[in-house]
Amino acid sequence: MIYILTLKYIRPPEEVRAHIDTHRHWLAQHIQAGRILAAGPLEDRSGGLVIATCSNRAELDGMIAEDTFVVHQVAEVSVQSFEPTIRAPALPQQWAMSAAVVAAPAL
Repeated sequence: MIYILTLKYIRPPEEVRAHIDTHRHWLAQHIQAGRILAAGPLEDRSGGLVIATCSNRAELDGMIAEDTFVVHQVAEVSVQSFEPTIRAPALPQQWAMSAAVVAAPAL
């Protein structure tokens, strides 16, 4: 299952900045473990977006609970999930096990 996490800052920017380094460490830890594919701030800087995969929602919830933005209540997290049915060849198969690959046409 792929999860899209949207983080919305709910505290002043200086409080968010106080936890940015530990939040980035949390992201790196889960990237290295293969659970986060990509993450970054929203264009308007009101929060961020994380693309993650976990075996189930309980695993995801445990991961989210460790994020310092959540621990220190500087961001709210909303979660959407989906199971890919098609994917580009560049998306690793382990992120979309049952998805059919749609390749670009040959030139």
